[in-house]
Amino acid sequence: MKSSKPIPGRYLGYRAEDSAEPFSHFFNPIMAPPAPHVCAALDRGGVPAPLLPGLEDAAQNLFGGDSVLEDGFVLMPDGGMRVSVRTAMSGVTPAMVDWWFGWHGDTPAKYKLWHPQAHVHVGWRETPPAGASGRALYVGQTSIVDEYIGSTLIRGAIRFVSPRLLGFTDRSLEDDQQATIVCARIGLGDAPIDVGYLAHHVRAVSGGSEMRSRFWMGGRHISGRNLMGGLGASIAKRLLHLNEADARSLLVHCAEEMPHLASFLPALHAEFSGGDQAVHSKSDVKG
Repeated sequence: MKSSKPIPGRYLGYRAEDSAEPFSHFFNPIMAPPAPHVCAALDRGGVPAPLLPGLEDAAQNLFGGDSVLEDGFVLMPDGGMRVSVRTAMSGVTPAMVDWWFGWHGDTPAKYKLWHPQAHVHVGWRETPPAGASGRALYVGQTSIVDEYIGSTLIRGAIRFVSPRLLGFTDRSLEDDQQATIVCARIGLGDAPIDVGYLAHHVRAVSGGSEMRSRFWMGGRHISGRNLMGGLGASIAKRLLHLNEADARSLLVHCAEEMPHLASFLPALHAEFSGGDQAVHSKSDVKG
């Protein structure tokens, strides 16, 4: 994918103003390497498309059936790709994950906690409803992010949607202590073009939670958000052919950020979930 141009004032890591934030003691630039099952998937390389079903079949295969390939990637003939990653999240509940997706999106210094070696900037496109938190805060909102996927700086627009819009109607989702799914339409931050979808299914297991992350990117998933976006999307479909390096980079990025999140989320949640409305950014958060 094409790299975005850096914006002055946006940077990797923490500076003095970030370290002054009340949550800064959770910033840890040292990240664990990907889990062995992820390394095995990278060693194996691409797999046949039937092993990682498309978005239309996601509701039938994302809940941990025996036939599901947990980690891997597929390159599609239309220039798209599918990526799957599994993450063990010790001590984390599904409700904590919902809280995190609502809490972190207003402040770059919060976003950098998640992947300190890749996350640069975040901001809500529109101000979320006053008093909202957790799932009620982020569903329906668009997060504008600057992050590195591999060595490529991407400016993305992550529009969070109800899981039901992608066909997820599992009854366990009605209890956020047992399961949740974070779903989004992924677009370009600098143009009215959408390029894919993501879903993070989190279910409670003994000792914490297990997250299954899926990405369906490029190819037939490219579309415009308006007339001009439609014209751009037709060009993007011809020019944007995702390759194995793109798939590997996305797989590694997810396999790094989600375990890192799990390493501090229970303690962060315990400290800030009761008063997150009082924690405000010192930064410009508009995308």
